[in-house]
Order: sequence, then structure tokens, then C-alpha cells
Amino acid sequence: MKILIENEIYPIDLLQEVFDDPKFYKQNGLEGTITSVGYYHSFEKNSLVFMLPKVFMAEDKKTVFNCTKDELVDLIVNESIKHKTQYNWVRQLSVHFYNSLTEFKKRYTNTSIIHNTETFELNTNLGDKEYSFLDLLLSFVNFYKKNKQQILFKHIEFVSNQAKKPKWEKTIRKSLPILANGKTPIYVEITNKKKIINTEEELLTYFFSILNHLNTEHNLNLKIDKSFNFITGKQFETLCINGSSKLRKIKHRYFNDTLKKMYVLCDLYFSQFDKSSIKRKREDFLAISNYNLVFEDMVDKLFSDKLNTLELDGITIDKLKNNDDGKIIDHIYDYKSLIDTSNIFYIGDSKYYKSDSEAGKVSKYKQFTYAKNVIQFNIDLLNKKGQNQLGNLRYRDKITEGYNISPNFFIYGYIDDINNYDTHSIKKKGKPVPSYHFKERLFDRDTLFVHQYKINFLFVLKAYTNFNESEIQTFRDEVKGTFRNHFLKFFNKQEKCGFKFYESLLKTEEYETFVVNNFKKLNGKCFCTIDNRLLLAKHNDDNELDEILKHFKKIEKLE
Repeated sequence: MKILIENEIYPIDLLQEVFDDPKFYKQNGLEGTITSVGYYHSFEKNSLVFMLPKVFMAEDKKTVFNCTKDELVDLIVNESIKHKTQYNWVRQLSVHFYNSLTEFKKRYTNTSIIHNTETFELNTNLGDKEYSFLDLLLSFVNFYKKNKQQILFKHIEFVSNQAKKPKWEKTIRKSLPILANGKTPIYVEITNKKKIINTEEELLTYFFSILNHLNTEHNLNLKIDKSFNFITGKQFETLCINGSSKLRKIKHRYFNDTLKKMYVLCDLYFSQFDKSSIKRKREDFLAISNYNLVFEDMVDKLFSDKLNTLELDGITIDKLKNNDDGKIIDHIYDYKSLIDTSNIFYIGDSKYYKSDSEAGKVSKYKQFTYAKNVIQFNIDLLNKKGQNQLGNLRYRDKITEGYNISPNFFIYGYIDDINNYDTHSIKKKGKPVPSYHFKERLFDRDTLFVHQYKINFLFVLKAYTNFNESEIQTFRDEVKGTFRNHFLKFFNKQEKCGFKFYESLLKTEEYETFVVNNFKKLNGKCFCTIDNRLLLAKHNDDNELDEILKHFKKIEKLE
């Protein structure tokens, strides 16, 4: 197995050694840059390659595995690391990474997320009902781990049944026993006069010869009992060519479910080498040149609930999220407002960068546009159908004409522990990014703050294929509460957000007259909550509200 990383440069000799053609890299002289993320296997070159996302690159040309990209290429084939537990991540990562690609293929085979243009195409030669070499490899490993005790017991039972008039002296002298419980010796090779033909032994030999070959070639670190017979070297190469015909001759022997499954696995493996098969592939692969689409979908599966069906002129929030030309809004969900018990949409954008990178100006401006689109959709709905149609969602207050605060966030993938697949490790990243027309008007539709977070990429990778609905909902509930609390902490610290919050001392019936009389000063600075509290957000640089503040009391803490 070789491990390459997206956007990194490698010698062209190496790339030509593992790939049959250059569709996964761009050549520039004697070097080539990996342009895809995914899995590749060549039957002709006997090469298995993973092209990992660029999030696996850290600073100073180092990878997150604490080695360079060049050292990473052949790390798994180094015999000296075969039994070291610190390299268990190689096997675990390969399984989760491949599963994420197949899940994405399953989820979006027939939708507009994958465009017909080459740039956005999910590149694969595997049909919906076809398997890859890695599928087969993993099937062999999983089958062996699940059934090895049963297979070994049957094998020992057969050998033991041959012990009719055994020659114990010769047996002890010529074979090594297995120690049961570390004490009792069990001889699996017993010398005796009477031999019993085992109709299962031929299939076991084929299966364990294949398993032993995969174990050796790809450093799977499987412990295979030595009592089984292996065919190796040139004989194994010959077996691969003739394996399909040999299997057909013994097919009628097997009725046991375990043996039938074993037969199917062997048949699938040998079929790769069957020259009579017209459909034999030279390679199999599953790769994408825009992995940001996969990352967005992985995060979105965790974050986004099924959206409500609010509709305006045939357009729903769900369609606003997924436009025909691709995703406009990566993640959107409705949750508790920051200032009252109403709901508001939280709008997120996945950022697919290297582990230590941050969004640029273009990404930030796009996010502000996404948020404004959602605000406008809800305001149009409010104007045409009224607040009752919006239910608990509340964007604009009729009395003050102020707008509720719309929480926005960026979320980046990062890796700081290559063994951590089980905790999301969400952390704040950088400072909140503001956007406004008038900095002193917090309750204005153009005043937005984007918070930034990073999430453990390996957690997202595993959760994408392993989490059930209950586990996903648990994650959502926790993270939604966490994000809201972070926004509240930000606005509760005057030195960070630049605002102090006040609540009116006036009676409810006096609100409208008071706002009308002071509209010029209060425009965009006031908001009447769903529970009829008139709030005022005073910016540190705003000196026009001193007289007005006598009608308000300071709020010590938003909750």
C-alpha cells in the first residue's frame, strides 16, 4: 500500500510506477501533483494506493503523522513497523476513508451535487453492484476474524479424527503442539497408518493461501494459525490463474454456510485472474477531484436536521440550501434564538483546507451573502403570509423594525491525534468575523458575525458511515447548545462584541410610541422579543443614547 496526499508533488517515476495512466495527477516535467482524493488499485502493477485529503498535511512540509509526505509513501511496507501499535492508524484509516467514499457515491449517484463536468465528477469504474479489490480484501479479513475459531476447531477436529492407531513417538518427534490454556499440548499433525480424506481441506488451503498472500503483501498483521497449509511463491501465481477452474470442480461438496461463503470469496478473488473473463478490469478506483464536496456532505450529515417545509413561490428552505448548480449553503438548522425563546436559522459553511489554514476574504463575503439570502427568504415569507406562517421562527420585529441576530459559523476539519476517531474535539478557531453597514446597529439585517470552529476530521470520517440516527441526534443536540453558548459568551463580553445590552423599563403598551418618537436614534439598535421585552444594544462608540438610557436597565447576562 502506498499513501499519497492531495495537492502534494511527487517524482513522476513514483507516480508512473503505481498508476496505469495519469488521470489522478498532473505532470510538470519530472514531477507530478496529485489532483484527486480516493482509492486506486492496479491489477497489472499489483499496487494499492490511497490519495488522502490535504487536511492530512501540517506545517513545514510535515504530515499529521509526524513524518514527511515522502516518508509517508512507503511507511506501511516498512517491515520494521509491522508490529508497532503506533501504526495501527494505517489500517483503521484506510477502512474509514474508503467507506466514506463509497457512502458518498451511494448518497449522491443520481443527484445534482455531482456535476457532469469533469471537474466535479466522482471518478470511478465501479458500478452500483460491483466490488473493488479493497472490498474483497476487507471481506477476507472480516470473514477470517469472525470465523477463525470455528474454522480452526473444524480443522483440528478433522486432524484429531485421523488419530487411529497413532504413532505417538514419531508424532512428538516431528511436529509441534498447540498449548491449550498454556498447559495442555494438542497435536494437530498426528502420524498414523489410516488416513481420512477431508473434502474441506482443499477449500481451506485455497482460502488461507489467499489470506496469507494478502497479509504478506499489504502488511495486515493478521495472526494465521500455522497448522493450515499455504500455497506460496510461483505455485500461488499458478493457482491464481487456474483457481477458478479448480473451484468449479469442488463446488458441489459444500453445504455448510461458512464454507459456502468461503467458496464465494475465493471465487471472487480468482475471477480477477481468469483470462477467459471478458470483463476483467486492469484497475479499479474511486476518486474525486473536488473533495470539498465530500467533506461538506460528511459535516452536513452530522449537523443539518430535516428542514421545515416553509414555502414561498414554490421555493422552500431546503431548495434554497441545495440549488441546481450545487450547494449554496453547506449547513443550516433552526435552533433557539440568542435573545429570546423564538427560533432562528444557524447557517454554517464547511472549509476544506489544510489542518492549519483559515478562510480568506472571498469565503467570508460568500458566507455573508448566504446568510442574507436566508434572511430575505424569511422576510418575503413574513411579508406575504404573516408571522403565523413562520411559526416560532422570528426574523423581524414589527414595532422596532429591527432584525433578530442571525448566527453564522465556519467549520474546518483538522487532525491533532491520528488515533482519535471517537471525540469531535470541536474548538473555537480565530476570532469572529464581523460584517455591517453601520457598526452601531446590531439589530440590522446587514450586521452579521461569523464564528469559526474546527472539528476532528477523523471523528467526522467515522461518524459519516458508522453513526446511527440516535448517535447523530445526540451529537446535534450537544453541538447546537455549544454553538449557542459560544455566541452568548461573545455578546456577554462587551470588550469582544463592542455592545452593551439593556432592557426597557416602559410598559408594553408604551413601546410603539417610544420607538416612533425616537426612531432615528433607535433604528437598528432595538428589538422587541417574542415575550414582549424591548431590548437595546448600545455600541461602545455610540454617544447618541445617553438620554434614552434612562428608560432602560442594563442586562448583566444574555441567556
